[in-house]
Parts: sequence; structure tokens; C-alpha cells
Amino acid sequence: MEAAPNWTSAIIWTDCGAVGRRKIGCGLRRKIASEFTQAFCGRHSRVNFWRWRTHSPFVVASSAGNSSLVTSSVQVSSAKSDASSATVIVDNESDEKFTVITVETPNRVGILQIVTSTFKELGLKILDANVDLAEGILKEKFFVTGTDGEKILDVGDARNVETVLKAALNESGFEQPWNPSSRPTTIYKKRSERDIDADLHNKSLLLYRLMDQYLQNDVFSIQKSIMDHVEYTIARSRFKFDDFEAYMAAAYSVRDRLIESWNDTQHFFRQLDTKRVYYLSMEFLMGRSLLNSVYNLGIKDQYSEALRQLGYNLEVLVEQERDAALGNGGLGRLAACFLDSLATMNYSAWGYGIRYQYGMFRQTLQDGYQHEQPDYWLNFGNPWEIERVHVTYPIRFYGKVEEHWNGKKNYTWLPNEQVAAVAYDNPIPGYGTNNTINLRLWAAKPSGEFDLQSFNTGDYVNAILSKQRAEAISSVLYPDDRTYQGKELRLKQQYFFVSASLQDVIRRFKDHHDNFDQLPEKVALQLNDAHPSIGIPELLRILIDEEGLEYSKAWEICTKVFSFTNHTVVPESLEKWPIELMESLLPRHLQIVRMGALALVASHTINGVAEIHTSHVKNMFKDFYELWPHKFQNKTNGVTQRRWLAFCNPGLREVLTKYLGTDAWITSLDLLAGLRKHARNPELHKEWNQARRQNKARLAEYIEGISGVKVSIDAMFDVQVKRIHEYKRQLLNVMSIIHRYDCIKNMSPEERKKVVPRVCILGGKAAPGYEVAKKIIKLVTIVGDKINNDPDVGNLLKVIFVPDYNVSVAELIIPASDLSQHIRTTRYTNGLYCGHPELRIHKGLGEIALVTLSTAGNEASGTSNMKFAMNGCIILGTHDGANVEIQKEIGKENIVGHYANPFKFLFGVTAEQVPKLRAERRDFQPPRLFTRVIGMLRNGVFGHQEHMHVLCDTLEGQGGDFYLLGNDFQEYLAAQAAVDAAFVDRAWWTQMSIMSTAGSGKFSSDRTIKEYAEQIWGIEPFRRPI
Repeated sequence: MEAAPNWTSAIIWTDCGAVGRRKIGCGLRRKIASEFTQAFCGRHSRVNFWRWRTHSPFVVASSAGNSSLVTSSVQVSSAKSDASSATVIVDNESDEKFTVITVETPNRVGILQIVTSTFKELGLKILDANVDLAEGILKEKFFVTGTDGEKILDVGDARNVETVLKAALNESGFEQPWNPSSRPTTIYKKRSERDIDADLHNKSLLLYRLMDQYLQNDVFSIQKSIMDHVEYTIARSRFKFDDFEAYMAAAYSVRDRLIESWNDTQHFFRQLDTKRVYYLSMEFLMGRSLLNSVYNLGIKDQYSEALRQLGYNLEVLVEQERDAALGNGGLGRLAACFLDSLATMNYSAWGYGIRYQYGMFRQTLQDGYQHEQPDYWLNFGNPWEIERVHVTYPIRFYGKVEEHWNGKKNYTWLPNEQVAAVAYDNPIPGYGTNNTINLRLWAAKPSGEFDLQSFNTGDYVNAILSKQRAEAISSVLYPDDRTYQGKELRLKQQYFFVSASLQDVIRRFKDHHDNFDQLPEKVALQLNDAHPSIGIPELLRILIDEEGLEYSKAWEICTKVFSFTNHTVVPESLEKWPIELMESLLPRHLQIVRMGALALVASHTINGVAEIHTSHVKNMFKDFYELWPHKFQNKTNGVTQRRWLAFCNPGLREVLTKYLGTDAWITSLDLLAGLRKHARNPELHKEWNQARRQNKARLAEYIEGISGVKVSIDAMFDVQVKRIHEYKRQLLNVMSIIHRYDCIKNMSPEERKKVVPRVCILGGKAAPGYEVAKKIIKLVTIVGDKINNDPDVGNLLKVIFVPDYNVSVAELIIPASDLSQHIRTTRYTNGLYCGHPELRIHKGLGEIALVTLSTAGNEASGTSNMKFAMNGCIILGTHDGANVEIQKEIGKENIVGHYANPFKFLFGVTAEQVPKLRAERRDFQPPRLFTRVIGMLRNGVFGHQEHMHVLCDTLEGQGGDFYLLGNDFQEYLAAQAAVDAAFVDRAWWTQMSIMSTAGSGKFSSDRTIKEYAEQIWGIEPFRRPI
């Protein structure tokens, strides 16, 4: 609060019209100030206008020092109108940190906007607010501080606040009753003819009248909105439209509501002039939007009922939506979770990426082999995006750089090729908030429709090829870079998206600022892995070549705005480009920066994504860490509990809310710890297992639909779903399945009665050029065909490969899983472990099994493990990535009793043993059971012998079995047997499941984002008022 304690206030009523603060004039304002000063304050006083508003008082403060001057009402060319009075109370006693300002006033249009605007002009920060409406009286309670973050303790300042608020509220000009759906617009009264042209005034009145209300969310209004889109957007008869058309109409109606919130959120942030974070990522694996949006907007039940009355089922319509093909795996899903948390936690943020036309690829199986097809996810339109044809930036390639002097050496890049980046906006709503942020994706278009000159001269092919070359940049995620042309396209793709994004960021900054020294105060740029790191020399180019900054100043700014998240554990995974490619494609950038590890040098912060991974990053970049230890931080990944628990697992959501006594866990996941005290409750066990059985029944129905195989929901659902790769060791899992099948075949009928039934579910895509990975998929399918049709096995064992695994399928699989295998490699530990740090499972209240399935290797964090654990699934994984932290959280304070012979889910070689074991491979004798499984494959038990020989050759002989499956096989089988024994004790297994969910509080992306915001980006949350 900047007002001096001895300032006094007066109220001046005017009739100066309604154009707003900027157009009401300076001349009249100066005249009033002058006359008021002379009449009341004296010639050496100063008058400040605290508020300037249509038909409202000028509240002024005098610095004359005349504290005896009381508040006055003075007329200047008008008379004060009668109005209902407002009550304002300024309270410094009831709260330790904040001044509490209570306002009571008749409910009228624009009241909240007036109050919040007044607070802003007084320099007050609103930290929280409560609004209540009863019997036509609006009661608002605001928790505020001054600009210094302290309470308003000065009596004079508090009196000024009270006076200003009363003056602003006790004005005439409110002609409509206030209601909660009113949008925050200024309400204007009619102005005199001498101040504004009547036509312009009437047009302004009409626009505000049309736009001052939010869309209603009652069932009838939603139905009307949907039917309007059926007829006017989709152009179908309202008496005949199918499920897909109903989905499109419903989606457009939801988008209408998102756009309202999006527009007002962006306006709110612009008014506050907040610092924004811009999250640059090559992937955003968003999943479906309809269900997520109606949940986040709090209108899911209304939409369900509205559609039901129209003869449609929301859950059926959800299935009509194609997953947005904007990512491939964990990197993209993490980015999507972060956007959800940024919106929910009220941060000013934008995501930037590429609008891929086809994404990675759509995986189909033909005779068990993976086939890649374009993912035509945009063929029928995307109702969630808004094309911004007016937001287009030129992106340049190739050419040469010319030097010239203009008092100093300047450079001009003369490109040989140019494409246009066109923006597509996707509103991202927060949960339980009015805020909606933005994901802006770029599509590559030719700079003209096509090369008209070439076309007109008869060179039709080149004209069309030029158009195709431009559009190819944003066609496919991660082009195959085994060839020079592939490398070139991939670099083009990365530069295209960062250049467009940075041009957009700089344009937005320049709209309100003209001093680039302020850029670090208003902009934070987060690089999600190394792909966007070409953005560093691009920002340097923009600042030097286009904005005229010196190199030293431009570099200083870059080092203050960029931060870098590393997701790899091997230096070879960082982005590297041949010099000749850079020199050809981006000649100016090669001039600006000639250094490796650019993201490490230029970023003010470098973070790993799990505690153990961050330690490895420090070792991997040891020289940089020793030079700049302050740059390195850990930010353990997280996932949004909204999509991955509350929305995809509604049955368990109800159980959690019931036993926790609140649904606040949806935004405060650490509240799940309250489940621990209920973990032995038989009633909770019953409801918990009932919810899980419902999920398993849904998945079983889906499995039958895609494969024709019926599975029992009483069986253990054993799941391994992720990218197919040798280091992830899906092959070890399949070999254990073959061994299990072999055992069942050789059992007596009595022995088979003791077998724990399992449904083994695998899914994931293999890179198109990765032949071994594609052969592993084929192996899964042929083993499944054999086992699933063997009458001796029946329901004791089923093997399912789920094709085209994506976010929507994950939302079905994860809530239904009993056991999740995270088969990856670890190089961070002296021992591969299971469960508690004491390396054993106690038959008590619960450590969760973390069973190692892999050799020494390289997983940074992983997020699917968090999703499974959150949904009560037992994890089978390595001492690697975030698994270490999951084990600590879930196992913490869970041990109640010890048993003489605890289960041990422990096997595998240590990281230190790996090089030695590989060197001794020539003399290694694999276990008999491992050799037997290989023999079954080679001898044609499952057919396709030629195919099987190729896979078996990777496991045998000199240089074979690089990932040491043979070394771990015996212990892995023992661990699987221990899992079977644990599953038989249903009470214990259920307790472990409950404790898994109870220990998941740390792994919310809300926690991760809060750490980024406070410790890296330096941004604050601002919740948009209604």
C-alpha cells in the first residue's frame, strides 16, 4: 500500500461519459485536479486519482498534510445519483497473515470486477476470496496484502481502502440483477452526444450486452448448445445424427465453454502482467479431451444427463474420439500431465509443440507382425483446436549470411527456403478453478499456397513438391534419422517449432514491454529434453539480428530465461548434428554458437527427473557439475491424479472419497496417506476389491473385443505395457511365460488346481526399423495363439498382446492391473532389490514388491510406475529411476509384524557385475530351464522356426545375450513364484494394494510443478476471479 498515512480522501462525482480510463480525458482530469487542489488542498499539494470509472466518483488523495480534512462529496458538472449503499469492513485481527476486507452490497452486474479492479489500482494483492450470495445480498470476503506482501496496518491506509471501495460500489448505473454467470466486463451507461457518436455508443452497448453472460450449464442449456452445433456447425438434421456426430456436437459445445474461460484467463494474466512459463516439448501425449474437459469444468453429470435425455450415452460418445497423435511415450505424457497441473494450480503458462498430421504411426497386427500405418487422427477434424490463421511466422532454411556495417558489424541471413508456421490453439482447463491455459501447436505450411511462378511456367511437379516439402516438416513425429535426409528433416522439425514459438513469445513480450532487460522477469523457457535446445541459438539470433542487441547482452538474457530438463542417462542420447548439416540448413546459427552441450551451458538450471537419475546426471556431466554445481537440481517426475486416478477409475474414486471423508485428494494427493489407518478394515477391503473387479471386467470385455479371447477376472492380471525394446527385456517376460506353460503342461490335474491363474498382457510399439523388437512382438502373438487355444491350460494362463497402445487404452488397463512389470535396466545401485530396504517382503501391513527384471541400464525416471502404484497395483520393477522413491514412500512406516520366512522377490546381477559378466560370456553356462525354453523355440513348439532362430541367436553364442537374460532367469522365476504365493493370500494382497495407493501422494505432477515454479521458473499462481 503506497498511500502515505496522512493522506485524506475526497469523492468527486462527474458526468464525463463511459469511454473508460484512457479516453476520458486528460484535459477534464487536469481541470478537476487543479480546481480541487486550489479549493481544498493548497498550491503545494498533489492530487492522485485512485479510481476513474464511468459515472463513478473520482476518489482523490491529498498530500497536503491536512489530516483534518474530512471526506467530501463535490459535484463537477453533474449531480450524485441515489444508489443502494455498500458496507466495507477492513479487519486486521482475524487473520495472522492477511488483511481481511469484507464487502456487503446488493447483487448487481459487474460487482466482483469493480472490487478486484479497485484492489489492483490501490496496489493490493488478493491472495484468497470467499463469495456468498443470499437473498439478493452479495457478501465478499477478500484476504489481501499490500505490494510488499504485508498486512495493511496503517490506520490511514486502511481508511483510504474503505473509502475508495465504498465510493466505487455506491454508484448508480447498475440496471440488471447480478448473477453468478456474469462475465467480468465493465458496464457502461449511456453517454451524452457531445462525448461520443451515438452509433458507436449503441454498438458498444450491444456488444457488451451480448457478451456479458457465460454459457449456462444446466441440462436444458447444454442440450440447446449441443443441438445448435448439430444443425449449425455439423450441418446435420437435428432429427437424425449418429454417435460420431453427437460426439462432435458435444465436443464443440464443451469447447465453447473452454473458450470463454480461456479468453478471460488470458485477459486476466495480461492485466496482471505476470511472468509466464513457456514449456517447449516435441511431444504432448494428451489423450482424449471430452471426458477430461467436462470433469475439469465440473459439468460431467450435467452432460451425462443432457445426452441421456437426448438418447445418447456419454461413455459411448467418448469412444468416438481419436487420441491426439502428438506423442509417443513417457516424454509426451509427462508434458501433458504438467499442463494439467499448471492449469489446475493457476500458473500463467503456455505449452508449445508441433501439430503432427500423422503422429508416430498406428500399429496394427497382421499375422502377428507389426505393421505401421499413418494415424489419420485429423481426417474427420479436431473439435478441440482453434486454428489461428492470423498467427503465422516465417521459418527460414538454407541460404547464406551476409556481413555489412552500420556503425558495427551486422549480419543478414538470406534463406533459400521459407515455410510458414501456423498456430493451432488447444485450451487446457484446470480442475476446480476458473483458469484455462493454452497449448499452441504449429503446423508447417508453404509460405505461399504453392510456387505459383513454377506452376505458371509449366513446372507443375516442382510447384507441388515445394508444398509437400513444407508440410512434411509437421507430418510425422520423429522421422527416421538413419539417413542424411532423415537427419535433415528431424533438425528441420526441431528448428521449425522452436523458431515459431520464440517468435511468438517475443511478439507477446513486445506488446507490453520495450526493454529486453525485462525479458527474464516476464519469461521462463523450459526445454523438455534436448530436442528444443536449438532454441538457444535461435533466441540469440532474434535478439542480435532482429532486435539489435549486442552479443554479450543477448547471451546474458538467454542464460536467465532458459532451463533444461534432462531425460537421458547416456551422453549418446543428447542431440548431436553434423557440422556440415548445420552449416547447410542453419548457417547463421552455426556462426552464433560453436559449442557442444549448449543446453547445459546456456541454461540457468539443469534438472534430472528422479533422485537417483539426478545423481547420475551429475556424474555424466561431471565437468559441468564441478564448474556450476548450483545449476543442477532434482525434480522427480509426477503424473496428474485427475486423469490417471480420479477420472479413469471412478469406482475407486468413490471408495477413496468415502474413506478419506473428502474429495480434496483430487488436488492434494498427499491426503491419500489417510488410507493407511483403514488398511486392515474388512469393509474397505470388500469395496476396494469390488471396484477393482469392475475395472477388470471392463478390461476383459475389451480384450475379448480385440482378440476374441475370454479371460477370467479372478485371474491375476499381469501387465507389461511400454515401448518394445531389448533393454526393457520383454523377452525375459515372454520366456518366463513359456516356462510357466511348460510347467502346466507337465502337471497332473491335482497339481493344476494349485496354480495361480494369470492373464499376461503386453503392449507397446516397436520402432519401424527395429527388427529384433518387431520379432519380439511376433513371438508374443504366436506364444499367445498356442497357449490360449490349449485345452489343457484353460483359464490357468492367457497371453494377450494389445495393439496400438495409447493413452485411452492405458486408462483402461492401468486401473485393472494386479501386477505391473517395469522391465528396465539400472546402473545406479550395488544391488537389485525387492520391497523394503531390508530386501524382503513382510506379511504385514505392507511393503510393496519392487522386483528386478533387468540388467544394468538406463531408465531416467518412468511415470507409468506411478500411475500403476496410484491405482493400487503391485509393482515389479528395478532399483532404478523413480522406483527407488516409490519404494521409500510406499514402504514408509508400513511394517507391522515380521514372519519367520518372509517372501523374497529378489534377483538379478548388480551394476558392477555387468561388465565382468559380459566379458566372461564365452564361458557362461546358462541355467537348464533357460536352455529348455530356447530349445522349445528352436524346435518349433510354437511354429515359425526360422523366425525363432533369429531371436534365439541373440541369446546364445559369442556376443549373445547382451542384456543378460540367462544370468537373471533362475532368480526371476523364483521371484515370480513368490508373487504367486503372495497373490493367494487375498487379505494381504489387498492390504498391499491399499498401501500402494496410500503411499502415492508424492508422485503427483502438482508437487513437481510447484517445485519447478518456486525453484526454477520464479512464477506465482494467480487464480482468475469469477
